[in-house]
Amino acid sequence: MRLKTSHLKEPKHKELVSCVGWTTPDELYSCSDDHHIMKWNLLTSETTQVVKLPDDIYPIDLHWFPKNIGGKKQSQAESFVLTSSDGKFHLISKIGRVEKSVEAHCGAVLAGRWNYEGTALVTVGEDGQIKIWSKSGMLRSTLAQQGTPVYSVAWGPDSEKVLYTSGKQLIIKPLQPNAKVLQWKAHDGVILKLDWNSVNDLILSAGEDCKYKVWDSYGRLLYSSQPHDYPITSVAWAPDGELFAVGSFHTLRLCDKTGWSYALEKPNTGSIFNIAWSTDGTQIAGACGNGHVIFAHVVEQRWEWKNFEITLTKRRTMEVRNVVNDAVDLLEFRDRVIKASLNYGHLVVSTSLQCYVFSTKNWNTPLIFDLKEGTVSLILQAERHFLLIDGGGIYLYSYEGRLISSPKFPGMRTDVLNAQTVSLSNDTLAIKDKADEKVIYLFEALSGKPLGDGKPLTHKTEITEIALDQKGLTNERKIVFIDKNRDLYITSVKRFGKEQKIIKIGTMTHTLAWNDTSNILCGLQDTRFTVWYYPNTVYVDKDLLPKTLYEKDASEFSKNPQIVRFVGNQATIRRADGSLIHLNISPYPAILHEYVSSSKWEDAVRLCRFVKDQTMWACLAAMAVANKDMTTAEIAYASIGDIDKVQYINSIKELPSKESRMAHILLFSGNIQDAEMLLLQAGLIYQAIQVNINLYNWDRALELAVKHKTHVDTVLGYRQKFLEDFGKKETNKRFLQYAEGLEVDWDKIKAKIEMEIAKERERAAATPAVRASVTVQH
Repeated sequence: MRLKTSHLKEPKHKELVSCVGWTTPDELYSCSDDHHIMKWNLLTSETTQVVKLPDDIYPIDLHWFPKNIGGKKQSQAESFVLTSSDGKFHLISKIGRVEKSVEAHCGAVLAGRWNYEGTALVTVGEDGQIKIWSKSGMLRSTLAQQGTPVYSVAWGPDSEKVLYTSGKQLIIKPLQPNAKVLQWKAHDGVILKLDWNSVNDLILSAGEDCKYKVWDSYGRLLYSSQPHDYPITSVAWAPDGELFAVGSFHTLRLCDKTGWSYALEKPNTGSIFNIAWSTDGTQIAGACGNGHVIFAHVVEQRWEWKNFEITLTKRRTMEVRNVVNDAVDLLEFRDRVIKASLNYGHLVVSTSLQCYVFSTKNWNTPLIFDLKEGTVSLILQAERHFLLIDGGGIYLYSYEGRLISSPKFPGMRTDVLNAQTVSLSNDTLAIKDKADEKVIYLFEALSGKPLGDGKPLTHKTEITEIALDQKGLTNERKIVFIDKNRDLYITSVKRFGKEQKIIKIGTMTHTLAWNDTSNILCGLQDTRFTVWYYPNTVYVDKDLLPKTLYEKDASEFSKNPQIVRFVGNQATIRRADGSLIHLNISPYPAILHEYVSSSKWEDAVRLCRFVKDQTMWACLAAMAVANKDMTTAEIAYASIGDIDKVQYINSIKELPSKESRMAHILLFSGNIQDAEMLLLQAGLIYQAIQVNINLYNWDRALELAVKHKTHVDTVLGYRQKFLEDFGKKETNKRFLQYAEGLEVDWDKIKAKIEMEIAKERERAAATPAVRASVTVQH
């Protein structure tokens, strides 16, 4: 990826350009110390003067009023705020009419920023004050004041906090009066510029120490650049939060959100005092010290999938290379390419007006349909369909171009969604809520309606990243997520009336990815690269989970590596310096998943015997129990030496009725309530009581016995024996109450138990549908 820069031979402004701002992806306004505001039309390459400001107004900062207000999205911005050196800010319309000038600060007003909703304006000045104003320019509050000039300011993603500079310090101050203020030393020199992105929640800062840095919203340093030759005078995030631009003297740099640099340009511009990204994120404009306005287009983005490599060579042209036979195809588009995604055998490209869907089998005949909104901010693909997100909503399309659904939820903000907060599979869509970050909304992909009972999934702490598995049956769909403590959790998407268990499967997890062909998960935990070959093991046999993992030392990946993709048996990881590392994992677990999904149990056992690997046997044991194939489970558990479990499986096989066997398989997986319910529904009251006695659930055992008026003496007898073994006396009031006047006769109890077992055998013999084998295969 690189920048293709251009500027006019002769500058249009006679003095330095202080600020620039886009109205549409093809129209820019620039302000200069020569008091002129110029309009640049990139389609016609025309530059016109909008207005000449009075000679005492030297513009410093410009910010356009946000476009999407109250759900109504205007096609372009209609007015902007201009701050100036005379201590005022000016509200100016698109045609250049000054609607209002407001005395704001003593000394120059160094920056002014609208919040995301357009309901408030923050200004900062040389007098060290931070002030909040209403939309019409009325003073609401002075948020803070200090003894040094405040050079730059930014709103937090939720418009509830303000970030500003204070010499070498960065300060985040919430608007609530008594809320905690976060302050930290960020640079060794005065901080000149900052930016806070609403999508990735990351902060950029630039200073006179000639460095730029990336921080998270808690003030933790994620990246620090090497010192440059000159102070960094401008930084700006791309709207989608994937890239940022850095400006300095004769320098323009394009960087990834993790900090490493894609491209460095050395244009003859003087210092670049201000950088603005176009609304579609495809180009940058820079305000230059020598009167120029520099334009830069982001080109040569690359997408890879299996044997295909696609490069955006020009704004409207893509080159497709098949690395197997070196065949090259050129794809031409009518309009500028904004976003693209390559996965599952399809390339999806969105331009400013249309969406193109190519099949990797045929590059000549794309499917084309018009877009409602235009600026697509995110494309996500699953095997059967893909998702487009723009300023207006979320749209799910089939690869034939048919609109499938358009999910919505209360307070939905599409402008802050990215690949970490939205996940798509063949049947489910998951979206993390921005308003309450502990909540994940789940939708049926085909109808766009909320899943199950319509309640979202709620966690106890804020969630940072989510991912749905891609394969398997709909009712077994799983979602994993990382919370702000960096713990990794898994839970089931389908919740049948009861609260689904959210189980922790990892700690200090920075990044994760599901495999595209089987439900294998990989992630980076602290200094280890971990692969969960069968994450569902936690629902089957928790003790088995560590045996189903593959771990590798990840210290070679340096600090903050990211998993880019996990396709086939290869995981691609991007290091902090931008280099890619490819890791191969064993192909056998994926083959095992395939055999199990098509119920080829004998082939699965043969594969494990061939590979002779404990991890494979552990995976097979968990898969067999999950699919209730106890014969295979017995072989697998025996192979990993879990003799106690083999004995338990054998005892299950000897149980007389199908219901008992099913209940004990559920017990094996730890599903006590489900097992008890199954026995009670089948009328096996004694067996349900005995299960609770065996698990020492004394209160529940007595409750069942009293409720069904049977085996009260059995429960009391076992309880008495249990207490005698430990030399204890009965203290439970309920047991004392029922034990009054009741003599425990063990001969009587044994006779009753034998009678119950005989009854169950008779029932089983009378039901011809019950097979002798325990195997229940889907």
